Amino acid sequence: MVGSCLLQALLEAPDYSRIYALTRRPLGREHPKLANRTVVFARMADQLKGLSAQEAFCCIGTTRAAAGSDEAFREADLDAVLYFAQAARAAGVGRFSVVSSVGANSSSKKLYLRTKGELEEALTLVGFASLDIFQPSLLLGPRKELRPLELAGRLLAPLINPMLTGSRESLRAIEAETVARAMIGAARRGGRGIYRYTYAAIRQLSELKPAQLPPSQSAKKGPA
Repeated sequence: MVGSCLLQALLEAPDYSRIYALTRRPLGREHPKLANRTVVFARMADQLKGLSAQEAFCCIGTTRAAAGSDEAFREADLDAVLYFAQAARAAGVGRFSVVSSVGANSSSKKLYLRTKGELEEALTLVGFASLDIFQPSLLLGPRKELRPLELAGRLLAPLINPMLTGSRESLRAIEAETVARAMIGAARRGGRGIYRYTYAAIRQLSELKPAQLPPSQSAKKGPA
């Protein structure tokens, strides 16, 4: 869900001139800025040899129920993301942005949060100059499949979100489109190091606009 929102936002962004969308199945859409490459995650490093990029955005993720087993879930949410990160680093990417989860903790007893925590720790070792980790709570937005919990979240979020204040603010449900735009906002803001963003920071970053660069400079922005 965040991935589709992010792709649309990147295509609309004036400061990105070329976008490589890496997917398991063809997207089935055309755009002058878009190059869609279908990949097998475990072979991604070989499949992307020769590709050069400045930034990479990762929205790979599933649920235990959708994956069907603990092992399949970890293959998607941990292994596949690391394959992508390593391939991105080999392509010269300096800034890597990834969607994790609020509460991510490698010591958690919950599979989902433990896997996300392990992922975050592993990504810090890949060697990116800048690593942006987004930790949203419940994501809101249209999905192809119906998830009862998320449907309930969409209905109740306007009532529950205002009650989540202080240290609980990070638990507020947030629109997938907002997270997507925040990922671009973090790239626009720049800065080296490892950053983690929850609800308030995500909303703030989503409002950042591209710098007012001359067209000649804006066009030099590399693929993402």
